[in-house]
Formats: sequence, C-alpha cells, structure tokens
Amino acid sequence: MQTNGQIIKFNHVSFKYKSDEPYALKDVSFAIPKGKWTSIVGHNGSGKSTLAKLMVGIEQVNEGNITYNNQVIDNANLQVLRKSIGIVFQNPENQFVGSTVEFDVAFGLENHAVPYDEMHDIVPKALSDVQMLDRANKEPQSLSGGQKQRVAIAGVLALNTEVIILDEATSMLDPYGRSALMNLVRKLNHEKEVTIISITHDLSEAAEADNLIVLDKGEIFTTGTPQQVFDKGEALSQIGLDLPFSMRINQLLGNPLQYISYEGLVSQL
Repeated sequence: MQTNGQIIKFNHVSFKYKSDEPYALKDVSFAIPKGKWTSIVGHNGSGKSTLAKLMVGIEQVNEGNITYNNQVIDNANLQVLRKSIGIVFQNPENQFVGSTVEFDVAFGLENHAVPYDEMHDIVPKALSDVQMLDRANKEPQSLSGGQKQRVAIAGVLALNTEVIILDEATSMLDPYGRSALMNLVRKLNHEKEVTIISITHDLSEAAEADNLIVLDKGEIFTTGTPQQVFDKGEALSQIGLDLPFSMRINQLLGNPLQYISYEGLVSQL
C-alpha cells in the first residue's frame, strides 16, 4: 500500500467499548493515502465500523494514536476534524434534520457558523455536484434510497471536506442505486481528488478502490491493491469473505485468478 501523502494514519491503535469487554480493535496500524480511494473490508464484527467512529472522533482510542495530516487527533482538535472528515452512514434517514433537501444540506454549515450569503452559493453547488439540484425543495423522505445517499454526500461536500467515509452506504440500495452511487463516488475521487474511505463486507464493491485494508476480529488481516488481496482468495473465504462473483465465474471458465469487472466478464462470454 502507498505511504506517500498520507492523510490519515493509525499508529498501534487499540480500542474497546467497555473496560470489561474484549478489544474491538487490537494494535491496528495502517495509512490512508491522500486523494486515493481506500476500502476497509471485513465480515460483521471485524471492527471496520469502529475504525470509522475513531476517524471522525465519535470514539477515542484507548492505546496508540491516530493522525490527520500529521496532527494527532484528540479532544482539542475534534471540531476541525469533523469539518474535514465527513461520514455517510448505512441509513441516511438517521442523518436528515431539515424539512427540505436544501435545508438539510445547509444544516452543517449553520453549525459551523457559515454566513447565510455564503450558504446561498455553497448549497446549490454541493447539490449540483451530486446531481440533486432539481430536488432542492423536496422533502428528504420523498426521495429514493440512492437519492437520499446523494443528499447525505452533498451535506458532507458543503463543508468542503477532504475525506468522505462511506460506512456500508450502499448496503440498503438496489443494484441500480448502488451502481449510480459508486459512479458518483468515483467521479468525486477522480475529478475533485476527494479522499474516499468505503467500509464494506462486499469485495465486489471494494474492487472499485485503489487500496484495500482487510480486517478480521479487530486486527489487520492483509492490505494491498484489490488484485493483491484477491490473490489470497482461499484465505479470504476462511474469514467469511467471498471473491467478486465475476472473478469466481472467470475461474470456472479456466482463466487465471485475476480481477475482472462484470462488464469485462460479459465481453469475454
């Protein structure tokens, strides 16, 4: 995995939710490259969502430290951190507070005391970036699942965040909504150089990323590019992770164990 231009770094981090409980994360170290897409992968209970909570300051480490742009994350700089790193959860409805889409996107700006005249420029731009400007006056609850996730991302973009964390953000979407959201994320990463951290148990989704971090039982299992990780297919299956369907079909066709997209597979058939 790349280590140049690190934006977030975990240094021997251990964490438990209660003192009498086992560690949710144990001696975890890794780096997130700036401007890249990193996917954190693991089965349920592997600790991947705990990582997200630590990154945005919802929880605090018990041992070790986390740095953001080489600055150690602590209580003194949490406010700066929360403006720099945005998170989109599995169920976007838990994040909605405004009566309309534009009010919801403006909410975070109000919390950071952004002047109203600036909001009038920022909110439409953020909605335009996620192709939701035409829904600005709609009630959030009237939107589809994919549209709700787009609005949640707009709220994050409005704060001019450097990092967007997607915590199982596609798991409640249908295939079309999932594909559309992944296309949007790819566009934000490539065109705006937003650092993307996607948290998922789905290796097909993780294959979109530049780098993967695989967790198992609160520890780092392996890291690398998607192909490097997929080369460990048998070991991945032992911790409850299945290779992308397109790769498994490609193997059955007698081809090498090499990542191939659905489109690539179809073109071979």
